[in-house]
Amino acid sequence: MIKIGAYNELTIIKQVDFGVYLDGQEDGEILLPRRYVTDDMKIGQTVVVFLYCDSEDRLIATTQKPKAEVGEFTSLKVVDTNRAGAFLDWGLPKDLLVPFNQQKTPMKEGYGYIVYIYQDDISERLVASSKLDRFLDKEEANYKVGDKVDLLIAERSDIGFKAIINNKHWGVLFPSDVFGEMGIGKRCKGYIKQVREDGKIDLTLTQIGYGKIDSLAERVVQTLKLHQGYLQLSDKSSPEQIAKILKMSKANFKKAIGQLYRKKVIHIENNGIRLNE
Repeated sequence: MIKIGAYNELTIIKQVDFGVYLDGQEDGEILLPRRYVTDDMKIGQTVVVFLYCDSEDRLIATTQKPKAEVGEFTSLKVVDTNRAGAFLDWGLPKDLLVPFNQQKTPMKEGYGYIVYIYQDDISERLVASSKLDRFLDKEEANYKVGDKVDLLIAERSDIGFKAIINNKHWGVLFPSDVFGEMGIGKRCKGYIKQVREDGKIDLTLTQIGYGKIDSLAERVVQTLKLHQGYLQLSDKSSPEQIAKILKMSKANFKKAIGQLYRKKVIHIENNGIRLNE
């Protein structure tokens, strides 16, 4: 059975001037337009294509890669609005519709939004929604402290950033756990910091326990490289100065440079640390 809004392996059954037809099984023949057909495509060959509906709601195949597929959360930009809703650029010739009743707030042209892509049960059209809660897993999350997860930064709040975990659950990154540039739509790796009794999940961008020191030590190395191999920081530096430059506590700084010193990655001078050549 084919899947609309996803990648499918289909067999070429007919060649015509304007492309090739693929075996869509119970959905009949599906056109792969000529601009996507390569010289080595022959009848009987299986090809991997993405299926969606064109402007006339006809099922069509493409070898173009969309920015996301059905069942995924992603960040997309509005390219147009009209009486039907907002239209998002998702990397295919036909833009993706967000109906008005699926907009958490009215969408504006030129702005990016986090949306979920799905197939409407009634119209069977591919659409998107910015009402994210209805598509996240309602079942209790089964995460352990320290688990590595995929994050999509989805919202900014008074307490930090809300992130979608593994395309399933909400989690929160507090300001103390955010280092460097962080914006809506960014994808990154993270770790489960805490699962609260009420089911809410705290996140961190650095590993827990001994692994955390490795990650923090790497941050020190990268910062040294950005400052010509030298930082005027030492165990005499104030916690505020360390936090400003490295976005970590003084205790973690001391553990990180201790690890780097033992591995002979840095040497410690009177008023700072220097990267070994």
